[in-house]
Amino acid sequence: MSDTKVLRLVKKTEGELPEKAFTAQAVAAAAPKPELKPAREPKPAPVTAIKSVPRRGGAKPQQQKPRLSREEMLKIFRTMYLSRRLDDKEIQMKGQNRIFFQISGAGHEAILVAAGMSLKPGYDWFYPYYRDRALCLQLGMTPLEMLLQSVGAEADPNSHGRQMPSHWGHQKLNIVSQSSPTGTQILQAVGCAEAGYRIKLVKEMKKRVKNFHHDEVIYVSFGDGTTSEGEFWEALNTACNLKLPIVFLLEDNGYAISVPVEVQTAGGDVSKLIRGFPSLFRQQCDGTDPIESLAVMRRAVDNCRKNRGPSFVHAKVIRPYSHSLSDDEKLYRPDEERASDAEHDPIKRFAAQLVKEKVIGQDELQQLKDEIDQELNEAADKALASPQPAPETATQFVYSPDVDPTSNQFDTEEGAQLSGNASTMVDLINRCLHIEMKRDPRIVVFGEDIADCSREGFLDKVKGKGGVFKVTANLQREFGSARVFNSPLAEANIVGRAIGMATRGLKPVAEIQFFDYIWPAMHQIRNELALLRWRSGNEWKCPVVLRVPIGGYLKGGAIYHSQSGVSLFTQIPGLRVVYPSNALDANGLLRTSIRCDDPVMFLEHKHLYRQTYNKSPYPPDDFMIPFGKAKVVREGTDLSIITYGALVQRSLVAARQAEQQGISVEIVDLRTVSPYDWNAIAESVQKTSRVIVAHEDSLSWGYGAEIAARISSELFEHLDAPVRRVAALDTFVAYAPQLEDAILPQVADVLSAITELHRY
Repeated sequence: MSDTKVLRLVKKTEGELPEKAFTAQAVAAAAPKPELKPAREPKPAPVTAIKSVPRRGGAKPQQQKPRLSREEMLKIFRTMYLSRRLDDKEIQMKGQNRIFFQISGAGHEAILVAAGMSLKPGYDWFYPYYRDRALCLQLGMTPLEMLLQSVGAEADPNSHGRQMPSHWGHQKLNIVSQSSPTGTQILQAVGCAEAGYRIKLVKEMKKRVKNFHHDEVIYVSFGDGTTSEGEFWEALNTACNLKLPIVFLLEDNGYAISVPVEVQTAGGDVSKLIRGFPSLFRQQCDGTDPIESLAVMRRAVDNCRKNRGPSFVHAKVIRPYSHSLSDDEKLYRPDEERASDAEHDPIKRFAAQLVKEKVIGQDELQQLKDEIDQELNEAADKALASPQPAPETATQFVYSPDVDPTSNQFDTEEGAQLSGNASTMVDLINRCLHIEMKRDPRIVVFGEDIADCSREGFLDKVKGKGGVFKVTANLQREFGSARVFNSPLAEANIVGRAIGMATRGLKPVAEIQFFDYIWPAMHQIRNELALLRWRSGNEWKCPVVLRVPIGGYLKGGAIYHSQSGVSLFTQIPGLRVVYPSNALDANGLLRTSIRCDDPVMFLEHKHLYRQTYNKSPYPPDDFMIPFGKAKVVREGTDLSIITYGALVQRSLVAARQAEQQGISVEIVDLRTVSPYDWNAIAESVQKTSRVIVAHEDSLSWGYGAEIAARISSELFEHLDAPVRRVAALDTFVAYAPQLEDAILPQVADVLSAITELHRY
């Protein structure tokens, strides 16, 4: 491959981008040299301010480069060289089996130092990716802190020994914990920026959120492969739609592991594909040139600080090392292509420029390198001597250590005074949202179709949507569009943004319109929402509430509006899963979910929304039910049914019918399925010695399997019969009512299980 294909660069413009490609060498030669002071100049020259860039349609942006002092030039080189030598040190330590993984930022150093110089640590917010070592160094992370992560030390501020090297995170610097899934950080960065946008709109919210600045900028970076992810495009869409102050930095080294950019991207250049996004200030640069990169990054950041919308910087860089030490680029890259990269190595190029321009002499340069190497050797020795986390800490920070939603603090159920007419589950959920939004101005409610009317001018002319089930009706009217708003039809977008908002200090209550369509958000839920606290060692958290309508028995819901895959979420550590069966419980459990400090999936059975049998008058405004507290909804002596959701009522009906046969059935409504109330289960089983676990989900590998297994394991001596399960068939819910009835567990199925188990 030619130099042109390896390093395709275009001029830094806001408008049309030229089709012609240039090599890095050609661009560097054509660009004016920065003004440098002599090597022995005693006073540094001032940095030239970069003027703001006109918006689209105006004059072309100024192309001047910053004038830097000798000291500033040397600091740039020092950070770049330090970053490269940290990579080399880790590679050496990996070869000695002293660390266990390595992925480098080599070739990306120039653009990243420029980004760090343009932004403010602890003021702006950062969502880097794994090649951003030089950025983190520039922001203030130390070599020792990086090497502590490499060796898996407990003192590592990035993750306290829980994540691979180069998974950056630093609370004091506002570097939010990064994970391995490609591109998941981009939507979270948008959510973080959106939090600032909404804080500006809501005066009461501003008083409750710490460390907020009106001109703060959010930085997010990614590689060229990430632009193939749908979440990348969802993030750009929302950032441009809301004109958020976020800098997107694409570090394009031409490869996603072994897949070249022309295979990843139509036309081989994502900058050509994003031209249609409005309010997006776009620039490209030679990311191996720190001076050019600094000029571009300053313009990008300035654009965001002045609230003109998002900026997108496409930096062409190189990858002189393999993707990671688990990869060997010689298997797919020819020698001539790798040699071309070496010619554009930012460390070598900038060092040569400093010597040529007499910023530093060759001997002084070598002395600086030797000092850095000595510093790294000392840091490595300290890191290797630092202890790893103790084994007993493995389960720490799965959930909040400070707020326990299973505690008595969240139990105001006993003796609660109810008032008013009996209302449905929809009404009491809506009532809880109203009360909690009045109490806490940080709460925002959003999702698909949840607003009354997005076009506010029509609000006085229409009744309002308020969700497909009317659960969020009139919230927008009362609390405004800054706190209650519709999202795009994109589930990952909803959850990813919610994570960023919660990390920034808001309390999102987001809705996934139907459980059946939650799967595009699975990455964000499983790998991000549930894991952020644990993977960062409690440095970061995201207490989001996800409201999710679920379940069948709808007559016409069919395959894609009737699913009940509860066990797929209850087996995720870090995620609380709540499943009320009646209006009163829904109100109290939702309030606990909102005041909880952990992420919560709040499952609302669609069939139960407006049933008359589960209505309740209104409870007090502080009514809460703790997680992990089951309720015995029917006392009995002969047999126990452990259940939740829609099967509670069906079990009650079956129990009344069984009573006519002389069988006394006890029914335990779990109410929360993660955590669940094991003590209540054990007490009931010890009392009756026979037990059925009933649920709406499929029988095989369903939620009941875990309960049944634990009963058999821990309560075997109390059993007079095998544990029985009642559940749906191992198939999908059909449209035809007769088929649906056959697939989902009915009262007759529960009654049959009762009578058979009683006879055993």
